[in-house]
Amino acid sequence: MTIGNKIINERKNKGWTQEELANKLNVSAQTVSNWERSDSIPDLQSVVILSDLFGVSTDYLLREDSPSEKTAEYPDESIEEDEPVRRVSLEEANDFLDMKRKGSSIVSTGVAMCITSPVLLIVLDTLVEGGMLNITENLAGGMGAVFLFLMVASAVFMFITHGLRGGRMEHIENENFVTEYGVAGMAKERRDSYAPVFTRGIAVGVVLCILSVVPIIIAGAVELPEHIIPLFVAPLLLMIAVGVSMIIRVSIVMDSYKALLQEGEFSKSEKRSKGKLSLLSGVYWSLTAAIYLGWSFWTMRWDVSWIIWPVAGVLFVAVSRISKIIIERRR
Repeated sequence: MTIGNKIINERKNKGWTQEELANKLNVSAQTVSNWERSDSIPDLQSVVILSDLFGVSTDYLLREDSPSEKTAEYPDESIEEDEPVRRVSLEEANDFLDMKRKGSSIVSTGVAMCITSPVLLIVLDTLVEGGMLNITENLAGGMGAVFLFLMVASAVFMFITHGLRGGRMEHIENENFVTEYGVAGMAKERRDSYAPVFTRGIAVGVVLCILSVVPIIIAGAVELPEHIIPLFVAPLLLMIAVGVSMIIRVSIVMDSYKALLQEGEFSKSEKRSKGKLSLLSGVYWSLTAAIYLGWSFWTMRWDVSWIIWPVAGVLFVAVSRISKIIIERRR
């Protein structure tokens, strides 16, 4: 239990509001609210006054009682004496979580823009070939290509600006550190409260990706003309974009809590492998993008070439696992 939880419990036991407690401490109600939300922690003088008001010891207020929280503050995996160790404060931890929460929307939106970028090209090309739109094929292709590149360029701009802004916090995800008092408790509480949102987001996102093929199946089942069927690729890509966007958004937020707690892929052992795998990841996805664009422009079959991305995504999981095994055996 964090000091914020203890302040809430003791204040309610006394029957005081936040404003009443603030008046007794000669601080603002917003300050008390920040303490209770673990956005900040009271200074030593305030802790002493709180202990007197609540009739408890300062040791009780300052000590995090849960053994699991102590473990999170100083992970089981030992840190070598000659290894420089950073300390992460509560303020820095809150800044990191806020940055990741805002970044989750930016990244997920950018990915959705990339997935839906060929939609206009596919629709215009299909309408022109079917005689439903009275413009030339070159004009339709040009308009679709311009839209595609604008979407991709905008997404890349979003990725780059977000990445540069988050550079000052990357040590939390890539380096070993110890946390100051209150950080682990705050991260655990937020992670636990976010867990239902994460589960729901993953479930809905996966279901949307699975159901995305339904429009194509329906188009084939009712035996629509072949030149009409490519139009149903548009709702397919839109559903995939929404599903993938949801998965990415909730995953980034959940990973931010794991990073502060140094759990899972952010544990000390995993961080050792991550540096080597990051180079592989950059090369892999650059090649995937090059193959996708090359094949698409060479064949002009944008309605087919999109399949590269889900295949590459599944294949990357296997490549990463194999690479990690090789790295661990060579260690």
